[in-house]
Amino acid sequence: MAKTCEICGRGPQFGNRVSHAHNVTKRRWNVNLQNVRVLVKGATKRLRICTSCIKNGRVQKAA
Repeated sequence: MAKTCEICGRGPQFGNRVSHAHNVTKRRWNVNLQNVRVLVKGATKRLRICTSCIKNGRVQKAA
């Protein structure tokens, strides 16, 4: 399963880990995804949504 938000499509960002001696290796910052039960067209679905979408109210949680 891909590490992307099913609402906004945000995925991991890539960069470098830089040591004190300036040795550079690849690293990635993953998105903070949560499994959330959401109302979609009147039905409940379980989606993987990033926390920024949950905080901004882009989804309506199912009770």
